[in-house]
Amino acid sequence: MQKTAFLCHSHRDDKLAEGLQALLAEQGVELYIDWKDASMPPEPNRETASRIQHRIKTCDWFLFLATANSMASRWCPWELGYADCQKQPDRIAIVQTSDSTATHGNEYMQLYRRVDTSSAGELLWVPAGSNQGQFVRTVPFL
Repeated sequence: MQKTAFLCHSHRDDKLAEGLQALLAEQGVELYIDWKDASMPPEPNRETASRIQHRIKTCDWFLFLATANSMASRWCPWELGYADCQKQPDRIAIVQTSDSTATHGNEYMQLYRRVDTSSAGELLWVPAGSNQGQFVRTVPFL
């Protein structure tokens, strides 16, 4: 059975989302991106929220693509809060980007594990609440 992950992100970060989707596909993970789902309503409404909740519940992991855009989004913090209630902590991870080296005033982001990259492009796996991690070849929880 293929592993699945829900991607919480800002639609303004579509290129980053697609890049992450390609990277995870190489590891055998299907990354769900809501705007690629033709069954989603064209305008956000209660049905949108219900479908997002369903996807968060049914996907194996929840990934938060941390950018200034996602932190400013009205939906992304809501999705993360919902995932926090539905998933075990080891099934939630923050995916750092070059513009998200800080919490953007949202310290709760430190509650979760995160994946980052070094200046050399290596993946860095960082435990929740820590500033130090280990270099890895693939995302270890996938």
